[in-house]
Amino acid sequence: MPPSVLQERPVPSLLRQARRQLMSSGNLPHDLILPELTQSWMRCWSAGLQPCGRTPGAPHASGAQLARALEVQRELVAHARPVMEFLLDQTRETDSMVVLAGADGMLLHASGDPHFVSRAERVALRPGATWHEQYRGTNAIGTALTDDRALVVHADEHFLERNGFLTCAAAPIHAPDGRLLGALDVSGDYRGYHRHTLGLVRSAARMIEHRLFETRHDLRHWGGVRLRLHAQPEGLGTVTEGLLAVREDGLIVGASATALGLLGLDWHDLQHARLDAVLAESLDQLLDWCQRSAYIPRVVHTASGQAVWLRVEMGRPSHVSHAMPRATPQTPVPVAPADPLAALDTGDRVLQAAIARARKVMGKPIPLLLLGESGVGKEVFARAVHDSGPRRGQSFVAVNCAALPENLIEAELFGYQGGAFTGARREGTQGRIREAHGGTLFLDEIGDMPLPLQARLLRVLQEREVVPLGGGKSVAVDFALVCATHRQLPQEMQAGRFREDLYYRLNGLALQLPALRERSDFEHLLARQLHGLMPERSTAIAPGLLDSLRRHRWPGNVRQLANALRTACALLDEHESVIDWHHLPDDLAQALRNEGVPAAGGDGTDLADAACDLRSLSQQTIARAVSACAGNLSEAARSLGISRNTLYRKLRGMKGR
Repeated sequence: MPPSVLQERPVPSLLRQARRQLMSSGNLPHDLILPELTQSWMRCWSAGLQPCGRTPGAPHASGAQLARALEVQRELVAHARPVMEFLLDQTRETDSMVVLAGADGMLLHASGDPHFVSRAERVALRPGATWHEQYRGTNAIGTALTDDRALVVHADEHFLERNGFLTCAAAPIHAPDGRLLGALDVSGDYRGYHRHTLGLVRSAARMIEHRLFETRHDLRHWGGVRLRLHAQPEGLGTVTEGLLAVREDGLIVGASATALGLLGLDWHDLQHARLDAVLAESLDQLLDWCQRSAYIPRVVHTASGQAVWLRVEMGRPSHVSHAMPRATPQTPVPVAPADPLAALDTGDRVLQAAIARARKVMGKPIPLLLLGESGVGKEVFARAVHDSGPRRGQSFVAVNCAALPENLIEAELFGYQGGAFTGARREGTQGRIREAHGGTLFLDEIGDMPLPLQARLLRVLQEREVVPLGGGKSVAVDFALVCATHRQLPQEMQAGRFREDLYYRLNGLALQLPALRERSDFEHLLARQLHGLMPERSTAIAPGLLDSLRRHRWPGNVRQLANALRTACALLDEHESVIDWHHLPDDLAQALRNEGVPAAGGDGTDLADAACDLRSLSQQTIARAVSACAGNLSEAARSLGISRNTLYRKLRGMKGR
């Protein structure tokens, strides 16, 4: 993997000459600037960007959208922030700032010298702005994400002249499984350029990747083998070591960039390469060393004959304690699935078939149509398809066609020119379809899209161009399309509410996702959910409750199950490890009791006893929540998932009895 591009700074006069030639002829001569810079500038030109003057509006997230992005990337942000503080301390008083961006180019976090931060905000170098190359031209963040390599973009090397006051160094950040998560960047005044900055940024990005690897392959939860590699024994256990995660069958499923370099591999080799193909020593031999003398470094040899020091660490397979009730799910929870699609597979054959069919069309121009009830996980499935496919480093843009007012959905999808309608932003907006360029567009509840918009969407899908509201030239778009609906679209077509031609355009491959009550993997799914909610703590379900949960019809499907378990885990005391009836939300407990209680006899005693028992459990739960929150009723209401007025009413009822 090349360490950087644009290492030798092009002469400013040649950059100006190249920019003039590009604007006059639409081409760049090969002998004026470096090939890497030429390729990036031509990509920007092809995307419709102009080097001079004002640029079309680039995406900028609202406060709510930025909050959602931070939540989705919370693991990356959590591990990056301490490293960013360290990096900021190393670059203090250099008129610069440190920036973290997601894989789609959205800036997630930034801090730096106040004076420079104020200047940078004038060109939208601030959290919420998207600095992908197609919107901001050649820049360190966007181009590092596009080329997947560390680089510097200095002064006039920026495609847009307005960014010429910047010098920026950025390095991509990868997950242990090779997925591109984002980029770390140091940006400053071009007059303060220092060639050592890139090395500092690359080292900081490696520190973040190191922490992500340690978390993902924590030996307390992961059941495979972890290898530490270095050319010198003293380097083992430091941030300069290479890290490798190997499954019990010898498949390499995780790595750090240093380890890949030592073994002559690339990120794309993960999930494909086996340990016996890159090391002369077998996995059995390494495990034998570990069992006989754990943590003692050994010398091994790579396939090319290079000697490398290695330390072997064995994980502990996830298991359920024997002290837990016997009805608790006993299936080990896989912690390091091969990719996000594999993470969805908990054993149900219908879902496995859907995953297998989705894999066969990933990367091909075949749209997916996901069918299923609300809550079965259609958006989760769509995002997993995106994150497991060749477009995983690009944007995943989700639009809920049922949640947007009819008078706004057209502007939201197709964008608009400034002043296109009353209340429109002066600079206009590009729309969600253009945001998905290069990535995946997910249209949820497509069956609720108004008929006039169906015609416009059909034209976009046919011509692969989008025209914003209010006119303007059409813009070419390239995206993978995934749609979802809980409606029966053939019936909607017969009723005249859905266009037949659009249906056949969307329905490249239809996949029916099973309802939770139809799935055969309920206990495995339950174990996976509990492990995800409380990975540091073994949690069980009481036997009687487990039977009731298994029999429940789950009208809200997986979404309802996840919400119920989240509430139950929140209500567990520190010393508790078994979820029982009093940990459930009241409405679910009542529904489960009603399903399990036989019809009342002539005197109705059975039903009365059940109702009395349920009231008692409800009161116990409320009392525990109020006590845990030290009498703060607002906080207690939030923890119970009910309104404050409802809590007041229930407390008054408890006092009256």
